[in-house]
Amino acid sequence: MDRIIGIDYGKKRVGVAVSDPLGIFASALDTVQSAKIIDYLKSFSEKENISRFVVGYPVNMDGAPSEAAADVDGFLKRLAAAFPQVPVEKEDERFTSVLAHRAMIDGGMKAGDRRDKSSVDKISAAIILQGYLDRVSGNMPLVIDRNMVPESRSGKVTRRKRR
Repeated sequence: MDRIIGIDYGKKRVGVAVSDPLGIFASALDTVQSAKIIDYLKSFSEKENISRFVVGYPVNMDGAPSEAAADVDGFLKRLAAAFPQVPVEKEDERFTSVLAHRAMIDGGMKAGDRRDKSSVDKISAAIILQGYLDRVSGNMPLVIDRNMVPESRSGKVTRRKRR
């Protein structure tokens, strides 16, 4: 059965997610060093048929590509060269890190585990892929409502008072 791969590309690490065979659900798969991502995907494609790549694309609030888009563009060229037969879709990745942190908190992940950036990367890849799957199946609007995105808690530190 075909799988769709979701990718959250970064200069150091790449989060990878995979769809179920029916293309309904996305699951966080792994976090890979950026230099090794093409080899990782080639190895994965030997076990599973990849029907499509969905790559998170960094855009500003006005919809224009952000500074990080140049890095993703370079990766997209390498990905297309390595997998010329597999279509690649770009998906808006705004708010995915915030949503990933919220999912980890809501899922009961301990604070120490939430600091592991590799967890954030692969959960972000799953959020990117799930957004794509929902959009193409008609279950989600194309535009993300900024009011629906939870506030980031990264700037606030809560300290418990000692008794």
